[in-house]
Amino acid sequence: MRTTKLGLLAGLMLSATAAVAEDLKIGMITTLSGPAGYLGADVRDGFMLAIDEEGGTLGGVPVDVLVEDDGLKPENGRAIAERFLERDQVEIMTGIIFSNIAPVVAPLTLRADRFYISPNSGPSQFAGSKCHENYFVASWQNDSLHESAGINANNLGFKNAYILAPNYQAGKDALAGFKRYFNGEIVGETYTQLGQTDYAAEIAKIRAADPEMVFQFLPGGMGINFMKQYDQAGLRDEVPLVLAAPSADINILRAVGEAMVGVANTSHWNHDLDNEANKAFVASFAEKYDRLPTVYASQGYDTARLIASALKATGGKVTEDMDGFREALRAADFDSVRGPFRFNSNNHPVQNWYSRIVVEEDGEFRNKTTGIVAEDHADAYVGDCNL
Repeated sequence: MRTTKLGLLAGLMLSATAAVAEDLKIGMITTLSGPAGYLGADVRDGFMLAIDEEGGTLGGVPVDVLVEDDGLKPENGRAIAERFLERDQVEIMTGIIFSNIAPVVAPLTLRADRFYISPNSGPSQFAGSKCHENYFVASWQNDSLHESAGINANNLGFKNAYILAPNYQAGKDALAGFKRYFNGEIVGETYTQLGQTDYAAEIAKIRAADPEMVFQFLPGGMGINFMKQYDQAGLRDEVPLVLAAPSADINILRAVGEAMVGVANTSHWNHDLDNEANKAFVASFAEKYDRLPTVYASQGYDTARLIASALKATGGKVTEDMDGFREALRAADFDSVRGPFRFNSNNHPVQNWYSRIVVEEDGEFRNKTTGIVAEDHADAYVGDCNL
């Protein structure tokens, strides 16, 4: 058969087109609606900021981020994950905020031989006996977040506490973490409903227990409602609170206002941490989105920078070079906005935890870093992981 010049040209054009690789696909399943919707929006915006700073790439590799809202419903998370994995062929899954979604999405991702990299949720089971070589958490292990609050409560001299959290995995991890390090007596322990808005019954129980302090893990709109009602009940000045970052993020401070001033809390990140990566991030985020970043935004940004470091090391290969990409993730070769950061053997962070206090400065409510409560802190489950 004779090949014409036109046919040869067409064949070359088709070959060239086939040789152009598609952008690396990243699936982001996150919570964008309801009272907790700003948590997912901040993770998304922090993540996308890192991509914008690289001109649409991560580690020099063009990426296509598919973003969908799970609506805080596990069944939504499952449906989106199945579509991302089967139809869209995403190679990396990220974005999960809540620990009732993670136990659904993570196993689907891992069974499909893809990478799951969490920017927030870190349920205990995946840090211990169910750890997996392709499962990474770039934020925290749930318990350790609240272990820091328990340490802070000890440092502040409290001898007993009333504790409460929503009745789901992260809430159970929160109370377990606080109790693991708090040396005082627990005079009351309550699990609320996930998404609850009325806390009159819980506040009545706190008043009856007459504790020295209250620890609560109520992120997003739950924390806003609780704090407003706690203040209205007159308990704010009678029984102080010691919190962790999700119960004292900047959006909660703005919504609640004056009643948050003086509240002690802990976090692995704050806008005033004195390192170059953080200064640049805070300035860039504020310029792009016209608001200060939350801890969730910092985690979205760090997650993207972590992925970028691994893509740069493997030349953009993920599922084509799973061993190489995995080792590059474990190396965590990037400057985290939180300061010192490394992965433990269970692919969960080892990092510092900082004490903070809520202040009002120039009409703005914000957290001020006051010190380190736990240095180079690892989670409690690493010994149960066989990686």
